Amino acid sequence: MTDNNSRLVYSTATGRITEPKEVVQRAKGDGIVRIQRQTSGRKGKGVSLITGLDLAAAELEKLAAELKKKCGCGGSVREGVIEIQGDKRDLLKALLEAKGLKVKLAGG
Repeated sequence: MTDNNSRLVYSTATGRITEPKEVVQRAKGDGIVRIQRQTSGRKGKGVSLITGLDLAAAELEKLAAELKKKCGCGGSVREGVIEIQGDKRDLLKALLEAKGLKVKLAGG
C-alpha cells in the first residue's frame, strides 16, 4: 500500500499544515499576438485561439469577455490562451489592432 499523503504534516497548534501551492508562470511572449484556427479534438468545430498576450488573469478574462461580446459568440480562457468559438480571425485581428496590439494570423 502506498501512502498518497506522505508529505502531510500535522501540528497540534494549528492542525493540518498544507504546503503552499506553486504559482504557474506563463512564458513571456515576443510582443506579437497570434491568432490561429484549431479544430483538433473538437469534433470538427473550429475555434480561434489567441496567444501571446502578456496580461494578468483578470485582465485576460476581461478582454475575452469583450471579444466574445463583439464577435457575438462564446469562448473561454484556458492557461493564458483565449478561445473564441468559430473562425473569427479577421474580426479578432481588427479588434486587437484597434487596441494597439501587433497581431499576426498564425497557421493555415
